[in-house]
Amino acid sequence: MSPYREMQVLLAVAQAGSLAAAARALQLSQATVMRTVAALEQRLDCTLLLRGPRGVSLSGAGATFAESCERILQRVEQAEQSVMGLHASPVGQLNLALPLLMTHQVLTPIAVDYLAAFPEVSLATLARDESPRLLEEGIDLAVVVGHLPSSSGFAVPLGWARPLVCAAPVYLERWGWPTTPQALQVHRTIGCSSTGHAGEWRFADTVVKLTPRLTCSTPQAAIRAALAGFGVTRCLSYEAYQELQSGQLLAVLENFAAAPVPVQLYYREGRRAAARIRSFLDFAVPRLRAHPAFQA
Repeated sequence: MSPYREMQVLLAVAQAGSLAAAARALQLSQATVMRTVAALEQRLDCTLLLRGPRGVSLSGAGATFAESCERILQRVEQAEQSVMGLHASPVGQLNLALPLLMTHQVLTPIAVDYLAAFPEVSLATLARDESPRLLEEGIDLAVVVGHLPSSSGFAVPLGWARPLVCAAPVYLERWGWPTTPQALQVHRTIGCSSTGHAGEWRFADTVVKLTPRLTCSTPQAAIRAALAGFGVTRCLSYEAYQELQSGQLLAVLENFAAAPVPVQLYYREGRRAAARIRSFLDFAVPRLRAHPAFQA
């Protein structure tokens, strides 16, 4: 029998003052209770119970040990209740990793509504364009664009991110609309070094090698340059969603676009996940799936 169960048995005997009464309370046989106490006394090399005609009582060492057992068992019960509470109601800080531009373009309104619905939860967003390490980085959930590596985690599909090429209306009015991917070679292009292929733009059936006039370290900077009318850039649909919706940027070469890439919400523990994680999944997933930025 485990030390935890031994402590429970001894405490029950001490409280009941009788082996038989303790056995009934624990739903064990009296013989099992007697063997458990005897094994505990042998292991500790100490007499814990004094047997007499009127029942049993604790020895001096037994009383000291029983008090310690009671404190330990109470702490274990409190620890279990605290964990059950985490799983019963949404509370605590939720750490969510996602690409930087997705926070501004897509997530913020959903996050504000979620926090209003669950006032005991706080939300911390972490910018991660690569697949995050959930356990090592202390991340509860992560929005991942692209295919996930093999993992023991769980993935909820949200939709698709479309690769697109875009430019500001003022640029297109001055330099014209490219009609084929190859036509980009005579346009001013804005590359992004974070992809590792700033001068190599992939389309559905071809790869065009370009020499960007401007190379930026982040998609955000490249989109800013395109908004200023400097040239043509490429991005994913969610990265410039608001600018495209407002007409500040216009998509070009849509008939040549590469295949969309999946967007997924990645997390650990499945159904055993804490309530704050499950509440975010239930609240945010339908809204993210319905967002136009994730429609193929």
